[in-house]
Amino acid sequence: MQRSPQMLTDDARRIWWAGVEAVQPRRLIPEQLSIAGQMLCLGPNVIDLREIERIVVVGAGKAGASMTVALEQTLGEQLLEEKHVTGWVNVPADCMQTTQRVKLHAARPEGINEPTKEGVVGTLKILEIVSSLGPTDLCICLLSGGGSALMPAPIQGISLNVKAELTREISARGGTIHQLNSVRRELSRIKGGGLARACRAGTLATLILSDVLGDDLETIASGPTVAREPTPELAVRALEELGLDDAPAGRQAIVRLGRPQPEDSDELYPDRTVWNLLIGNNATAVDAAGLEAERLGYSHAMISANQPEGPAEKVARHLVETAQSMRRHSEPDCLISGGEPTVQLAPPEIRGLGGRNGQLALAALAAEDDWSGLTLLSGGTDGEDGPTDAAGAVVDHQVVSSAQEQGLDSADYLRRNDSYHFFDQTGGLLKTGPTHTNVCDLRVITLENNAD
Repeated sequence: MQRSPQMLTDDARRIWWAGVEAVQPRRLIPEQLSIAGQMLCLGPNVIDLREIERIVVVGAGKAGASMTVALEQTLGEQLLEEKHVTGWVNVPADCMQTTQRVKLHAARPEGINEPTKEGVVGTLKILEIVSSLGPTDLCICLLSGGGSALMPAPIQGISLNVKAELTREISARGGTIHQLNSVRRELSRIKGGGLARACRAGTLATLILSDVLGDDLETIASGPTVAREPTPELAVRALEELGLDDAPAGRQAIVRLGRPQPEDSDELYPDRTVWNLLIGNNATAVDAAGLEAERLGYSHAMISANQPEGPAEKVARHLVETAQSMRRHSEPDCLISGGEPTVQLAPPEIRGLGGRNGQLALAALAAEDDWSGLTLLSGGTDGEDGPTDAAGAVVDHQVVSSAQEQGLDSADYLRRNDSYHFFDQTGGLLKTGPTHTNVCDLRVITLENNAD
């Protein structure tokens, strides 16, 4: 099929959006939660509603608002009334929606993916709510990506400022999500099973939208409802590996982690039932994007990473090499991939503005000379790319031509992590606003095959 350059770019956007739409909570939650008479079905689990006095909803995440709305709609007005449904969910300020019973709390400002005082207030409220429940209550917890920053509750001896500084430094030094969460879990009252330990409800059921490659439940939102043994040694190792043992905040954390503290015990509430249900992930989005590519007439290949991908520049080179190989053969003519690369930040004095998707797109542009009949789109499924108002970026022949006409040095922008300003000038920014979901990143390559 002959496709114009504009069609390749438009199709890449359609394919990407199909993936994002597939992981919307309004689609996912009804697949896992349903009412059959007096029975509430949560995945493979069944609860007799006649034995439940109250249903309380708590949680946090970038998809928290849309998950809450979907949950309320699925439960229905009658059940919301009969079971006195209430609750509290921490969400970003730009993700607020109208709910019926559950309060949404703006736990951080737009574009600031760090713990805040507002987040601490909301988290302490969540802990207060779950600790007030009883054996005839059902607690439903809604977790999605971004939940870690939205549920800060530092342990005694560690300030919020120290946690925020460590979060910034771990990211700036190219730390993985596993390294970041190994530190955040040990310095928190709610992460690493803390919410489960505090909850006194007879049943705690958590619906989880994964933004972690491999779907490790201990890592998603730092695993507040996953029982686990404390691992302060892993947190110390992560700080040392990233060179933070020489930084004031890192040293303070290491000293604090070296002082064992009595942990709340699950044995306090031996009759409690805890379920953790995964409702969607990056593979869900990749699969749906593949179906849309097929609908549009593409022969596609798909891959969803199940572990950290490494530097954005390395991932970009691999994608470009794959596109070059695709050009030499009759098919496929569309590549869909999911994952989450890392970015090593430039020194603050030269650092620009951008995120990992923009960095990947800019690195791909630098790695390929011929963008005729080729489009690459890389975007965060949450609509955010680092501290910007873009989800990511698109590279196509028009963007490359614009950069050449303006004499922009892509290598310089790449070196300074300034992908946002590069693509802002060339028309390549992917702006979506909050998508109300979050399952890592989704990349789409479409091409006009030149094979004989």
